[in-house]
Amino acid sequence: MTSHNTPTVSVIVPAHNEAGYLGATLQALLASDIDGVEAQAVVVANGCTDTTAGIAQGFEAQARAAGWAFTVIDSAEGGKPLALDLGEAEATGRVLVYLDADVTLSPGVIGALARALDSAAPLYGGGTPIISRSPSAITRAYARIWTRLPFFETRAPGFGLFAMNRAGRARWETWPRVRGDDAFARLVFAPEERVQVPQTYEWPLSDGFVPLVRVRRRQDQGVREVMAFRPDLEANEDKAPLGAGGTLKLFLSDPVGWLVYAAVKLASKLPARGERWARGR
Repeated sequence: MTSHNTPTVSVIVPAHNEAGYLGATLQALLASDIDGVEAQAVVVANGCTDTTAGIAQGFEAQARAAGWAFTVIDSAEGGKPLALDLGEAEATGRVLVYLDADVTLSPGVIGALARALDSAAPLYGGGTPIISRSPSAITRAYARIWTRLPFFETRAPGFGLFAMNRAGRARWETWPRVRGDDAFARLVFAPEERVQVPQTYEWPLSDGFVPLVRVRRRQDQGVREVMAFRPDLEANEDKAPLGAGGTLKLFLSDPVGWLVYAAVKLASKLPARGERWARGR
């Protein structure tokens, strides 16, 4: 029986057609240092037309040998908000971690979040992100600027990985049907309620100009949907404006990177004809 003093954590991994990426994500997750932590992983394969669910099920023995409780949910219906709801219905931990299926964790992230957020006060948390090196020169140039923008430097920015305790999750019921689930979750918490642990995780940007535009457009749409759904959350945004001086400094320090970043940003504002979300890599 688990003592109440033992941190308990549930890691929810929504996965839609992630057969090419999920294995590496679960391999790193199950290699986490969970000494002194009771850990559970819930993989929610949602609306998949590939072997995502089967790949997840293939990790069951490895998970149990590593001391993890492990559940795979295979939902015929797709959609990330639904997947998060389904995962939470199975989650038993006092701390909930939400992990994208293409993220690579360092060994200490899960344990650090479980300990940092195991509190009666509502808290939100994240690890320290590192952008994976892309084979695309365009993506590498974009990343050089994107990682120096104010949002990237805010506490626990939340892309790819975010977490909260039960007191924090009690602030809303089911997940809103918006694309910006990570932005919504982060903005439900005031800046002083956010915790960033120093342990790292790797998050990949999409490879190439068109995929970057597609993803940037989707991210911007997601933020707009969150603001339309809960306009009050804008008060919790703590990223500083870049300003003309900051823009000039970035341009002078890396003209090529800035031009690539600006081109992606501009193209993402152009109308998309019949575009559906698809992974860019």
